[in-house]
This record gives sequence, structure tokens and C-alpha cells, in this order.
Amino acid sequence: MKAHETAIVDPGAVIGEGTRIWHWTHVCAGARIGAGCSLGQNVFVANDVIIGDNVKIQNNVSVYDAVTLEDDVFCGPSMVFTNVYNPRSAVSRKDEYRPTRVKRGATLGANCTIVCGVTIGEYAFVGAGSVVNRDVVPHALMIGVPARRAGWMCRCGLRLVGQGEVRCACERTYTVSTESCVEHD
Repeated sequence: MKAHETAIVDPGAVIGEGTRIWHWTHVCAGARIGAGCSLGQNVFVANDVIIGDNVKIQNNVSVYDAVTLEDDVFCGPSMVFTNVYNPRSAVSRKDEYRPTRVKRGATLGANCTIVCGVTIGEYAFVGAGSVVNRDVVPHALMIGVPARRAGWMCRCGLRLVGQGEVRCACERTYTVSTESCVEHD
């Protein structure tokens, strides 16, 4: 692990080999962060957070309690996680945190919001500024407020075009329908 001198990494945090922690970032004691990650400037990682390997978290992102980011997740600049569905300043709801899971390879675009309690499927792509308030199936391209599926994305990050058997420019093939996108082995 390499942490900038302005970063705060509380004793007890578990951080994998090769992870880089940049300026003014705070990692709380109970956080578990995998190998080869990058936490940008002004990132906050709470106690009850699990982050897999090779996760990229861009500047100004707070990863609150009850969030799990699997391997190879990308969190764009200033995107937002929540952990309480109906917060009030005068009402403590720490016992009502709703778990959020972002599956392997998913991308969360700049300034998007992920409302607590959802699962973002493998290799899904949430567009910049979108608000996700329900589960997202694997490979879905989600845009808008609230986010709606606008297509399908390849594992490599390119948009898939067509239905039936679809081949990406990277040579991966998928079976695509209006309801699902399944990668071939």
C-alpha cells in the first residue's frame, strides 16, 4: 500500500498490496480493501465496506457503510452511494442501513447516485448523472433519472448493437434480447 502523507488510514483497516491512496482520503478502521486499487483525492471509506481487487474510485466519492464493491469496479468522480433510504437528521436510522452490492466489472459514471439496497450486475454501466433506485441486470447500460435500461454493454466497455447473437469489436460474443445479455464462454 502507498498512501499520500495527507491520507488518514485508521489502524485496523485491511488494505491489499499495490493499493494507492491519494490526497485527503480517509479509510476507516473496519474497511477491507483489496490489492491494486486506487482511491483518488478526497475519498471516504467507512467501516463496514468491502472493496475487491483492482477497484478504481475517483475523486470525491464516499463509500458508506453496507456497500460492497467487487473486483474491477470503476466509481467515477463525485458519484454517490447512500445507505439509509429515508434519512432524517433528528432520527437515528443506523440500524436500517440497506446493503448495496456492485458486482464485478461494473462502471458507475461521474455524478451518478446509487440509492441504497440495490445490486448492480456484472459489467453493467451506469451513465453519468443517472440515479439508480432498483437492481440492475448484468451488462445493462443505465441512463437517466430514474435510470432506465438503454442498451447493453460488453465486458470491454463498448456498447453492443443488435439482438440475437452479437459480436463486439473485442471479439466477445453475446446472446442479446430485450430482457437480457448473456456472454458466451
